[in-house]
Amino acid sequence: MKPTSILGRYLSKQLLLNFFGVLFMIVGIILLFEMIELLRRTSSRTDVGGWFMLQMAFTKMPRVLDIVFPFVMMIASMMTFWKFSKTNEYVVIRSSGVSIWGFLAPALFAVFILGVLNISFLNPISARLYETYETLDLRFKTKNPNAVLFSSKGLWTREALSEDVISVLQAKNIRQEDDALYLRDVSVLEMDRSSQILRRMEAFGGILKDKTMELRDVRIFKSGEQTEALNSISYETSLNLDRIKENFIEPDAISFWALPETIRFYEMSGFAAGHHKMRFYTLLISPILLCSMVLIAAIFALKPNVRKGGVLVLIVGGIITGFIVYFLSQIIYAFGTNAYMPPSFAAIAPSIIIILITVSVLLHLEDG
Repeated sequence: MKPTSILGRYLSKQLLLNFFGVLFMIVGIILLFEMIELLRRTSSRTDVGGWFMLQMAFTKMPRVLDIVFPFVMMIASMMTFWKFSKTNEYVVIRSSGVSIWGFLAPALFAVFILGVLNISFLNPISARLYETYETLDLRFKTKNPNAVLFSSKGLWTREALSEDVISVLQAKNIRQEDDALYLRDVSVLEMDRSSQILRRMEAFGGILKDKTMELRDVRIFKSGEQTEALNSISYETSLNLDRIKENFIEPDAISFWALPETIRFYEMSGFAAGHHKMRFYTLLISPILLCSMVLIAAIFALKPNVRKGGVLVLIVGGIITGFIVYFLSQIIYAFGTNAYMPPSFAAIAPSIIIILITVSVLLHLEDG
């Protein structure tokens, strides 16, 4: 059955309608519980209003939905397949000569396209919303309504100035105002690839804006040379405000399209980018993961004799299987994040294993 045929469009439409229905229901439940938790946290705060709490709850949704997205797809698929089995539509379609693979093809095609749209268009919006949540959470914790980026713990960052020179920057205190980043007690250490120090700069303060850092009250130290004192110096750098923010936000708050550049930057600077690589490959493989959840739903809900009973057992079995799959996939993802296996393999392995097992079971049930 072709995805563009009448039956194919009908099946895809039913699946997508159930998906968005389940998604909105889960979003409502999560939003309700999140508001209750925020009310509990702000019960003793007079500086936090209802609009601020609603913003925090809404902007946190993308990260939560990113976790439950595969489960929503599995539940929606089970509802769709159960309806087709209950109304005997599945039996009629099979009797017309359509195999189970022909029946599943339109659903898998629609789900794959939905996954591609999710990482292409929805993920950048979700990442921006989650970044906004990080800012709101910072304002809530610091009790500063204008806080954007602030750290009293300081900043450590490293970058490759050229093929032979590496720069290490330390600032004991940073804060953001508009599009500029203000640093206090700045140290810049330049060294070659063999970790031999070329020069060291100490500055009372600095301003980072448009990839240029203006250092104030600077002292420059070089081996065998007299210390040089300057009122100010302009220091070229590849760092910008967005790059600095990535030291304070999780990979979930970085867009799918921005992750490759971020990974390259960290690797050139000598930092580990395991979390970012794992996030990128997980997003890249997510359409295949959604298709594997559809296949799991097909095993438990696509039964021609559903009227004989046992529906509840099938539904519970499907949900339990989904949670087991999620738990095992998180273990594999942890191996990939910590470099015990290649991140690309760790990202795709759960989906491939699920697809192989579900296809084997469906072959046994339908053609065996």
